[in-house]
Amino acid sequence: MNQPNVDIPVVILAGGQGTRIREVTPSLPKPMLDIGGRPIIWHIMKHYAHYGYKRFIICLGYMGEQIKNFFLNYRAATSDFTMRLGAPDSIEYHSDCDECDWVVTLVDTGLNTMTGGRVGRIRDYITTDHFMLTYGDGVADVDLADLWRFHLAHGKIGTVTGVHPPGRFGDLMLSGKQVTDFSEKRQVTEGVINGGFFVFRRQFLTDYLSPSETLILEREPLERLAHDGELMCYVHQGFWQCMDTARDYNFLNELWRTGQAKWLIPDSRNL
Repeated sequence: MNQPNVDIPVVILAGGQGTRIREVTPSLPKPMLDIGGRPIIWHIMKHYAHYGYKRFIICLGYMGEQIKNFFLNYRAATSDFTMRLGAPDSIEYHSDCDECDWVVTLVDTGLNTMTGGRVGRIRDYITTDHFMLTYGDGVADVDLADLWRFHLAHGKIGTVTGVHPPGRFGDLMLSGKQVTDFSEKRQVTEGVINGGFFVFRRQFLTDYLSPSETLILEREPLERLAHDGELMCYVHQGFWQCMDTARDYNFLNELWRTGQAKWLIPDSRNL
């Protein structure tokens, strides 16, 4: 089996407080910040859906109700419709919804829970042998079908996508394509860093994670997985950009405005 398995859930970390970008809009959580008319989390989900992955589990925390409201009101917010005011359940929609086959599970994983604890707290929602995981604040043109094939081929517990961005992030130490050390603390000017877009066997949930509020995914769990020889790196040479600061936010919107948004899939431009 080397084709994408559409039953595999995509876990999206969307609960952080995003303090470095709060100046853009203090009334929204970072995953809801708008790029070209849609929240960045929508762009991420469209990317996965393009490759057939349409089952999502979103880990909520800070201002999670804003993300819940976005999906609860999604069809009405994105479509023309007619309704009888005395019968609000009778709504006739006049436009198609490309996302109507998405299945979205929204889970409150705690206001102050760290990334590892958030994933640990959605364990019961994952029943497949593998799952995908990404952050709710970064876009890329990663070939997810190729990532999936790479993950299945090496047979290890985990795969992390490595990218080559500006050098303000932690480094991944590689031996070939195997990760020998996972460090979010080291500062580098070049090399391969954690770009998100993970794939894991379910064993990662049971053997390396817990629901502890203080558990940071990028520290003990991934460091131990690397030291156990169970973490491989899929190196992505294409576009990748996180949205940590107002400068990143403005940059992504400028890429959209000028037609240079390389993360776009074909049907995303016509919003």
